Amino acid sequence: MTRKNSNPEKNVDVVLIGAGIMSATLGMLLKELQPDISIEIFERLDVAAAESSDAWNNAGTGHSAFCELNYTPQLADGSVDTKKAISIAESFEVSKQFWSFLVKSKLVDAPETFIKAIPHMSFVWGKDNVDFLKKRYSKLQESDLFKGMVYSEDAGQLADWMPLVMRDRNPADKVAATRMELGTDVNFGALTRMMFNKLQSRPEVKLHFHHDVKKLKQKNGLWEVKVKDESTGQKRIIKAKFVFIGAGGGSLPLLEKADIPEGRGFGGFPVSGQWLKCVNPEVIEQHNAKVYGKASVGAPPMSVPHLDTRMIDGKKALLFGPYAGFSTRFLKHGSLLDLPKSIKINNIRPMISAGLDNLPLTKYLIDQVRQSPEDRMAALREYLPTAKMEDWELETAGQRVQVIKKDEEHGGILEFGTEVVTAADGSIAALLGASPGASTAVSIMITLMERCFSNQLKTAEWQQKLKQMIPSYGQTLNGNPQLTENIRTQTSHALGL
Repeated sequence: MTRKNSNPEKNVDVVLIGAGIMSATLGMLLKELQPDISIEIFERLDVAAAESSDAWNNAGTGHSAFCELNYTPQLADGSVDTKKAISIAESFEVSKQFWSFLVKSKLVDAPETFIKAIPHMSFVWGKDNVDFLKKRYSKLQESDLFKGMVYSEDAGQLADWMPLVMRDRNPADKVAATRMELGTDVNFGALTRMMFNKLQSRPEVKLHFHHDVKKLKQKNGLWEVKVKDESTGQKRIIKAKFVFIGAGGGSLPLLEKADIPEGRGFGGFPVSGQWLKCVNPEVIEQHNAKVYGKASVGAPPMSVPHLDTRMIDGKKALLFGPYAGFSTRFLKHGSLLDLPKSIKINNIRPMISAGLDNLPLTKYLIDQVRQSPEDRMAALREYLPTAKMEDWELETAGQRVQVIKKDEEHGGILEFGTEVVTAADGSIAALLGASPGASTAVSIMITLMERCFSNQLKTAEWQQKLKQMIPSYGQTLNGNPQLTENIRTQTSHALGL
């Protein structure tokens, strides 16, 4: 096959790197706000949403802080901090509004293809954990976003809620749970692919698979994006006014290639994951909830154990995990050299400092890697006492790269969550980090647009369109019970929840 060095250069308004939920969300938002905008999308793999957005590579939980105990840390004085939980709950309501708009506008398929109602539950045992959960419940009741949550320590009530979890459990155990009927299971892979299918049907939008971004360089007010078609070896340069790096674990190396001042000093700590997948249909049918527990000491937030009912490709599934591990890959389909190659002069100190400050995490990951099948079953039986090894098999999940950033006091700190890095001129932005990620994609992308498309956002046309897509735009749901109720009624109807 003849290999060409390059094709003629092409100018576009926007380049999106990575065909995951973040790029799909930003692309849809921008195309709705400015229908004539030109967009080129580049994905290294042969299909959209094959990494973190894929159904098997994430928990599929519509993260709204109903059940995730890591979003409500207990402070030194014993009180429970709910600020992050409230923020995440608000953000998920924004996502549901945008998805409702897509459904009503027939921009995606019927909602049951990507979202289902499923109760969200927190479950704990032991006096201290029960005390914590009761405090958490009481504190969350101060916010209208958690209206409808139910708390119980009654074993009979819990057995109705989650029969498998309570079956053959020691009656002397002190247990408690909260339940929120408004919870959801979301197939972010299906949603992402539907959005890209619609985007590709629009004028001036091109999606390229098997394309790897090799260089990013700003020149004369435009970003020159050098891409290689891995199937043909052909290279070309795309010139763009704006570039979004939404490549999951691959975002950090690309941010380093862009070499903007705002991106210097960032590092990444990769954490891999695995699930136990139930293969017994009778067991799968007996559970219908997402049940989250407390994380082990030193565990990263993505490793909060949970027993999850899932709907994947129209079929009910049951997963437990995740079991964390360590790999130097930044992506599930990445290279073992990803971590060493990411270490630069400007981030080596933050990375070393963060490592020294997080020795319990290192120990936790080592212990997880050394786990035997019996160890994994022992962890499962804390949630499902009657679990049998022959009913479960190990499934590899996705890779997550936790953010390491510079810190004057510590040298570097490990951040759990997402970080949007934008250039001062708003011409390029990158998304780093993991959970809650996909669930809050719409809020994250709106924040990005406020930084990078600030002039357009001030126009009456964009403001009007945003309020059409997201009726609560510009308002706060927390502390506004009537607005919260109205929004939830509308989105639940539109999404069939």
